[in-house]
Amino acid sequence: MLLLFRILAMLVVVPGTYYFIYWVPFSLIQFRGYHWISSLVSLLCAVGVGWYVWKRLGLVPKGLVSSTIVGAVVLGSVGFCAGFFGPMILTPEANQGPLLGIFIIGPAGFLCGGIGGLIYWLIKGRKETRA
Repeated sequence: MLLLFRILAMLVVVPGTYYFIYWVPFSLIQFRGYHWISSLVSLLCAVGVGWYVWKRLGLVPKGLVSSTIVGAVVLGSVGFCAGFFGPMILTPEANQGPLLGIFIIGPAGFLCGGIGGLIYWLIKGRKETRA
């Protein structure tokens, strides 16, 4: 079950990070003749975040900060992908649909994931002290 969850998380986190890095900062920066730079930097960031999430999901988070960060990254990526790709699939004629994922659902998922990681750590910490 844990391996299946890790694979599903990677299928969401890596593309979400790639497209977020590709579209948010590099939509404002012009690389004349060097368009591959934005793709390469986005790919490196996506691989780095994917590696971090894969390692952290393999271990049970021990501290407050690691539980909060893992929850925030996973749920933020899920929210970003849902808000970014959902409007593109459901209403392709709406040109501002992906902004929902960039500015609303992604950050809201990040905050909710951080709060969820905090709650998980508080519940897990109480169980460990009673045992």
